[in-house]
Order: sequence, then structure tokens, then C-alpha cells
Amino acid sequence: MTLRIGWASCSITPEQPVFVSGQFCARISQGVLDPVTSTVLALESDDRGSGVVMVSCDLVCIPNNFRDAVRRYATRLLPQLKPESIIINATHTHTAPEIRTEKDSPFASTGSMQGFGTGAGNVSALRDLEKNVMAPADYVEWAASRIAEAIAQAWNSRKPGGIGYGMGHAVVGHNRRISYYNGETRMYGKTDDAEFSHVEGYEDHSVNILCTWDAEHRLTGLVLNIACPSQVSEHMYLLSADYWHETRQELRRRLGEDIYILAQASAAGDQSPHLLLLKAAEERMWKLTGRTQREDIAVRIADAVAGALPYIEKEIDWQPVLRHSTETIGLPRRNLTEQDVADASQEATRLRKEYEKILADLEAHPQQHQPLEWYQWLTHNYRMMKWNEAVAERYALQQKEPTIPVELHALRIGDVAVATNPFEYYLDFGMQIKARSRAVQTFVVQLAGAGTYLPTQRAIAGRSYGAVAASTPVGPEGGRKLAEWSVGAVNAFFP
Repeated sequence: MTLRIGWASCSITPEQPVFVSGQFCARISQGVLDPVTSTVLALESDDRGSGVVMVSCDLVCIPNNFRDAVRRYATRLLPQLKPESIIINATHTHTAPEIRTEKDSPFASTGSMQGFGTGAGNVSALRDLEKNVMAPADYVEWAASRIAEAIAQAWNSRKPGGIGYGMGHAVVGHNRRISYYNGETRMYGKTDDAEFSHVEGYEDHSVNILCTWDAEHRLTGLVLNIACPSQVSEHMYLLSADYWHETRQELRRRLGEDIYILAQASAAGDQSPHLLLLKAAEERMWKLTGRTQREDIAVRIADAVAGALPYIEKEIDWQPVLRHSTETIGLPRRNLTEQDVADASQEATRLRKEYEKILADLEAHPQQHQPLEWYQWLTHNYRMMKWNEAVAERYALQQKEPTIPVELHALRIGDVAVATNPFEYYLDFGMQIKARSRAVQTFVVQLAGAGTYLPTQRAIAGRSYGAVAASTPVGPEGGRKLAEWSVGAVNAFFP
């Protein structure tokens, strides 16, 4: 068996303002802090003629329309490649161009500033604001075509090589759900509260590492899998790859400028890089070391890689087994109750009143349009309102359409397994897959799809954002079914 490996990367940083994804409020980009990129790893084995392409993007998620656009462009360039052999994941940066439209997700942008206002004056102001903004649909086509060219470059450049794997550790992600003595849990809750009891869930600080070498034993690239989204700088109006930018810089400084780094977020729906405990001590250390938090994360990840690499190099597999399976399965919708609908409707009514108040104030005082982010709270309340209103629509659907179709992938690369899912998948489910996998090491990859939270039962009990009905089209039963599929698909590769 000969493994052929090809790498490529491309910038997907637009040259004009775009909507920025990752928050409920609309944001129009005001510049670029650092490039948002896409990295491609093409693998092919002459054993059974199997081939697969893994693509990582500095984006918030990978909605179906974006995935299908990339596959459409790529298979035009490479007719021999099956569309389903292209697997795309997002790093979940909240400072990337918006690629979602209203049909993609209940969390999505409308793809326009229109619709946020009902008064003639305000609609005019919103439309004026977006005149020079690249529409999400246009960005999708532009970025998808560039990624497809990178896929073709990686596929056409594949050469015999080997793989190695290992694991290090770096503290990057923290559980962001804080529980209190009254049984309540809050996303990003205060820990200096006298009622603070505990952090709700587990934290996974492992760094899963997959390395590739060419036939001359030169390191060519790394796949890094970490249980944390890239959200240190998530509220900015500047485009950024977040901590993955500094991580790439640090690794290339140590290993060579031509090294490719493909980033993956493992199951991390309840994880975040934000500090909720020991923050003062951490900030003091950043000051002493002269690093930002993003730079500190980069050093931690690079140290983990550097510590493991000399040992990984001892066991390079030049003839690894390569297998790929994919299936679209139906996951049961979260079983909504009349009380869920009532709670969400009450919240939507409150938000509508706030929205209409802000709108009336903006119409009465046009001068308030002058600050660049004047539209922030207007759009925030509008989207939160629509988000809660969608609960009633989902309640009506659950009898007629009890399942939601999702595309899942499983890979075997030597003794390594990869299992993907499209969600912000809570960590507990990821650990279930890793613990039951027969592979020596298992890379769980979230957000290889459109997103939305998939919480555990204990998170549902604690409530709060990320676990309430409005947050979660699929509930814990679907999360377990997804884990069962992943374990079964992976273990089928390992008799």
C-alpha cells in the first residue's frame, strides 16, 4: 500500500467589507487583523483506490450551501473526485466572514441589513450602510471557488509519504457553564458569586497530533485537534483567525515556514478559551511573559507539539490503512413541550418590545446613526426575537418531521480514527466516542457542518444559553445516537 499525500492552503480573506459571523448582532467588518485561511490535506492509497480530502476553514461553521458550493467547484476541476470524499470543518472563529443565509440555520444572518427595521427612515439607513458590503451569498461563491482551487492543488501535488501520530497536552479550552447551589447553570456565569457551586462539566486538554512526511523524511504538515473553539477575540469588528493565527506563526517559526497546519475543533459545545476562574493570576502571567492570551495559547500548543514530535518520528507509518465511510442519518429533534414554546414566546415578546423601542428611538433621533455600530442592539434584539419565535415553528414540525438529516464521516488513517459531526457538540459526547473507539487515538471533529448546539441531559437540566429549547434543534437523545454511529463506524475499521 502506498499513501500519497498532498497539501495546499489559500487565503479566504475578502478585500471588501463583509458581515462578520458569530454573534447575534450584525457586524460589518472594519478591516483585517490577520488572514482567515483554508488548509487542505489530500490523502490517497492504492489499497482499494481510496481517497479523501480534509479541509479546514477559519469560519464559524460549514452550512450545507457552502459545503455544496465547494464540492461543486472542486469536482469541476477534479471530475474523478467524489463530492462526498471532501470533508470540510470550521474552527469556529467568531471573527470570520458570514456565510449563512436565512435558510441555513436559526442562528443565521439574513444576508442583508434589510428586514431589521420597519420604519421608512431606518430601512433607508440600513440599506445605505450595506451598499459597500459583500453579501454572504457572493462571499460563499468567491471563497468556495478559492478553496476548490486549493483542493485541486493539494490533490494534483500528492506524492508518496508517511504519517505519524501522537498526543500532547495544552490548556486551551475551559468549560463555560457555571452551576449554582440553586440548581441553575449559566453560560459564562460569575464565579465570584456566593452561590457559585461548581463548573458543570469536564475539560479535555489533549492535543491530538497527526503528522505527514514526504519520501525524504521531511515534515510536511500537521493536523491538530483541540477541544476548544477559536474565540478569544470573538467580539471584534476585524476579521481574524483568532488564536490559530498565532499558533500557525509559532509552529512555523519552530518547524519551518513551509509547514502546513490543519486545525480542527474537537467536541467543544460547552468549552471556550475565556477564563472564568483564576483570571487575575493568568493575566498577571501574560503581563510577565509579555504575551497576549492568543500568543500564550499558541506557545502552549507549540510546546505540546514540540514535546511529542521527537517520539512521533520514531514510528512513521509508510503504508497506513486508509478507509473512509460516510452516511446521512436522521437525528431525532429535541422533543419540545408546550412549556418550551410558552417560555420562548414570552422571551420573544419581551425582545420585540425592546427591538421596537430601539427602532423608534433611532427614527426619532437620526443623529444616532453616526456611531459606526449604531445598528448593534437593533439587530441583536431582532435576531434574538426571531430565534425564540422559531421554537413554535419547530414544535409544529416535530410530529411531521421528527428527525433532522445530518452528514457524518468516519476515517481510518493507520491506527488513527477520525469521526466528524456538524454540531457544537458537547464534550461529554466526544469523550464517549474517544473512550469506546478501538483506534489507538481518535480525532473527534465538530462543526463539519452547519452548527447549532447539541447538549447533554445535565445541561438541559441546568438550562441557560446553549441548552435551552431555542439553542438546540437536536437534543441529548440525538447526541447519543450520533455518538453510537461514530463508535460503530470507527470500530468497523478496526476488527
